[in-house]
Amino acid sequence: MKKYAIAIHGGAGTIVRSAMSPEKELAYTSALKEALLAGETILKNGGASLDAVEQAIRSLEDNPLFNAGKGAVFTHEGKNELDASLMNGKDLSAGAVAGVSNIKNPISLARSIMEKSEHVFMTGAGALAFAKSQNIALMPDDYFFVQMRYDQLQQALKSDTIIMDHTLPEDKKFGTVGAVALDTAGNLAAGTSTGGMTNKKNGRVGDTPIIGAGTYANNTTCAISCTGHGEFFIRSVVAYDISCLMEYKGLSLKQACDLVVMDKLVKIGGEGGLIAIDKNGHIELPFNSEGMYRASISQGENAIIGIYRN
Repeated sequence: MKKYAIAIHGGAGTIVRSAMSPEKELAYTSALKEALLAGETILKNGGASLDAVEQAIRSLEDNPLFNAGKGAVFTHEGKNELDASLMNGKDLSAGAVAGVSNIKNPISLARSIMEKSEHVFMTGAGALAFAKSQNIALMPDDYFFVQMRYDQLQQALKSDTIIMDHTLPEDKKFGTVGAVALDTAGNLAAGTSTGGMTNKKNGRVGDTPIIGAGTYANNTTCAISCTGHGEFFIRSVVAYDISCLMEYKGLSLKQACDLVVMDKLVKIGGEGGLIAIDKNGHIELPFNSEGMYRASISQGENAIIGIYRN
């Protein structure tokens, strides 16, 4: 029996204490605690890491504070397009979805693709049709309408810019959510979900649904969920790179994370961070941005909740 552990994130970017009201900080902290508890409760009762990851992410998808599910940002066409992926470290099975609308919890659709289809990755209309065949919960457009997100789109359209997440272009936040977990059976799992970029062009896909870029889990090494400027994470194959550095070079989780996030990504201009957990339950939460919404807990220890760099 291994000790369980779980970590979650709600996005990274220019998140500074001076720009955060006490009320908003409390709201984010409470949301992170709630999602962490949703996942930990499963692990505490002997449940699977895959279930813990899915439930933690569903909690974040249901909260309009985060750019996933209900809080997804708007595309250039004024739509909400959702991406997600899930991976099981036990057998390397995975499911992913991109460019879908009206799916209440995209992470659950990713799981259905993994478990109920012969595919790994589905997109657009085909993914939506599959969701309907599996009785995945659908919601009308107005469920996803969050005024703050709509205002961001109007601002982005005026300046013809792409905004990663909240407010101003110079106040970048990458609003992806994710979770990684180790259960008492020694199995790792990772999942990630996002609404992408405000004012993103039709058909754009980031790293979130791409196995090896934004999400990866392997029982022999680690589980990873990324958040950041997706184009750079795709080019660097960030999640798999960390696993490879551990498997083939013998680096520790911390060494691999630091090399990829603080060195390799920085050199090509990639901003963001990730959450990681290895097969022994060690947790790393590195980011090269000003902040990252994050939380983690290991069996027998107190929860750690963080937003800012310090």
